[in-house]
Amino acid sequence: MKSVSNRKDKHNEYAPFWALALVLLCLTGLSTNWFDLGIFFKGYVLDMTGPAWSYILFRGLYTSYRKNRWTLFFTPRNTLIVLIIVSFGIEGAQFLKLYPSTFDPWDFVAYLSILVPLFLLDSWLVNTAEKRTHTPV
Repeated sequence: MKSVSNRKDKHNEYAPFWALALVLLCLTGLSTNWFDLGIFFKGYVLDMTGPAWSYILFRGLYTSYRKNRWTLFFTPRNTLIVLIIVSFGIEGAQFLKLYPSTFDPWDFVAYLSILVPLFLLDSWLVNTAEKRTHTPV
């Protein structure tokens, strides 16, 4: 029970920071529709921020700790895998011209550019919380 308690405490401690990151990522990504700041901004920023804010949402990092079927499935690793499959699937659909859009191989890099660092940070925080509970007293 102590490991769940420590993990819960750590999760809740960092939730406001994840919430701030979520808001910043959403505003930055959506602002690509509000402002024209050039080709990079229009072409890649939403591809960079979308998977990243989805990671925070799917993991429930922005809110208080809950242990349920959703959170048990969406571990850091599973969430990363699901979002990579979805992101790469979208780009694959563009390549196959399944809907009107432009295929761009640099989108693969954009999808991973913020998503992977968030995954690494989240994994490190989860592992740190778990290690603290398993050390002998």
